Amino acid sequence: MSRHNRPPWLAVAVEMTTVELNPFPSRSVFLGVDVGTGSARAGLFDESGKLLGSSSSPIQIWKDGDCVEQSSTDIWHAVCAAVRAACSLANVSDVEVKGIGFAATCSLVAVDAEGSPVTVSWSGDSRRNIIVWMDHRAVKQAERINSFNSPVLQYCGGGVSPEMEPPKLLWVKENLQESWSMVYKWMDLSDWLSFRATGDDTRSLCTTVCKWTYLGHAHMQQQMTEKASRDMEACGWDDEFWEEIGLGDLVDGHHAKIGRSVAFPGHPLGNGLTATAAKASTKQPLTSSELGLLAGTPVGTSLIDAHAGGVGVMESKSDSDSLKKDSDVDTLCTRMVLVCGTSTCHMAVSREKLFIPGVWGPFWSAMVPEYWLTEGGQSATGALLDHIIENHVASPRLANQAASHNTSSPFVAALTSEMHILPDFHGNRSPVADPNSKGVVFGMTLDTSEKQLALLYLATVQGIAYGTRHIVEHCNAHGHKIDTLLACGGLSKNPLFIQEHADIVGCPIILPRESESVLLGAAILGAVAAKSYPSLHDAMKALNAAGQVVHPSSDPKVKKYHDAKYRIFRDLYEQQLSHRSIITQALS
Repeated sequence: MSRHNRPPWLAVAVEMTTVELNPFPSRSVFLGVDVGTGSARAGLFDESGKLLGSSSSPIQIWKDGDCVEQSSTDIWHAVCAAVRAACSLANVSDVEVKGIGFAATCSLVAVDAEGSPVTVSWSGDSRRNIIVWMDHRAVKQAERINSFNSPVLQYCGGGVSPEMEPPKLLWVKENLQESWSMVYKWMDLSDWLSFRATGDDTRSLCTTVCKWTYLGHAHMQQQMTEKASRDMEACGWDDEFWEEIGLGDLVDGHHAKIGRSVAFPGHPLGNGLTATAAKASTKQPLTSSELGLLAGTPVGTSLIDAHAGGVGVMESKSDSDSLKKDSDVDTLCTRMVLVCGTSTCHMAVSREKLFIPGVWGPFWSAMVPEYWLTEGGQSATGALLDHIIENHVASPRLANQAASHNTSSPFVAALTSEMHILPDFHGNRSPVADPNSKGVVFGMTLDTSEKQLALLYLATVQGIAYGTRHIVEHCNAHGHKIDTLLACGGLSKNPLFIQEHADIVGCPIILPRESESVLLGAAILGAVAAKSYPSLHDAMKALNAAGQVVHPSSDPKVKKYHDAKYRIFRDLYEQQLSHRSIITQALS
């Protein structure tokens, strides 16, 4: 029977069946993947930026003193498991996923010419081919690099941190020579993920500029056309710097091992997902499965996870933003994003480059294209709170309950009047940039009760917030005009943490409508790669949305109290320097 001769009832039945099989025929969904310190997560978002579903999968980590390592093989399996589970939970089919973006910690990955792992571990375990961002094995190498006073260092706040890649690379060359000779590519983790997905070795301006001393502003005069952004020759490497610090062999082959081409975040890579990355062979077990998506699905150039959080939240507008009458004020340039997880990153942008001692940057186009990025940070925040709880003899339940109460009462805040915390348990990233700084707990007694744990927890939250205040004040003293904070990440879901930050910094804090801002930022990269939006900034405006706004306490007693404790907070570091000097002289 021809199509034209079939009875009307059959045509209706065929149409109904088609609708049932494809209930969302025109739906566009964007996938964001975020690899954090402890897990790989995947989230699916619609065209309004609404989260449709997410899933996570744990990843292995090895810790031995200052050495912290992971496995790229393990991470890829976790990514695949998270993506497949998220698609299943959200009832999203492979054809609906229009674009993919990856974000990850700024960890260093080593692979050979076949793409196989090369160990970076004293253990020799070939699985352990990643030096994790928080690894501090290269403190001495960082100090040596900084002693050269290379001009590139002015774009890192005056010096590299041991958490950046050049010191880690130098450590491997000096300590694991066999591994050094075997490595074919050194990559930031988020770049490795996009490379694993597409086969395209193009690096992101975000990773290279923020963690490798790449001078992104070398591209300022280039037109941001599709061709230019996809095929920009890496002209921002300072070869003299690499030669000077003892890593001149990385200049060979037009920087083949560290990146011959770069691209703005979100620009499409290669031909999208490779067939290998897209689908698993039916002969493979589920644990070895790949992403379960369509080959050719566009993949955007990646972001570091904190920067993805900035992209996922920075254009969230509150009602007060619409009341700002000064049309000359660029709202983005009055904001700082706190990406609060294991650590906290403090992200602010400006139209002009601002050099701020002890604060990373200015980084051109490392987060929002054509803006200069300032990046402050605290190396241990969520990790520090976990440490405080886990190392106390009292039950952690009371501390968890304390974290769940939303209170800005000055009487509650004043409970810590005799307890003061300097939260530099993993050094100070910003603004004093001292990796040798140590944490201080002032006011301890023999009390080991649950009440004492609750007070210690509260004092630690306050100490972290005083650190944020120090960063904000330091940035504003050097040209920024920050008057609003935005917060995302795991700790942003903690009402106590957020209210204490609002009270202590004295700024309103905008929380995003969608709690998974890092995943949204990664998904935005996929949306741009799919050409659903003309630019990353346009996609941010379309997909970012504000939720709750938390305001500072209006009680003057709260401000007076925190001003006093902040003075003590600042003194704790100065006293540490004095004590360090006394001991150094005694031992000399």
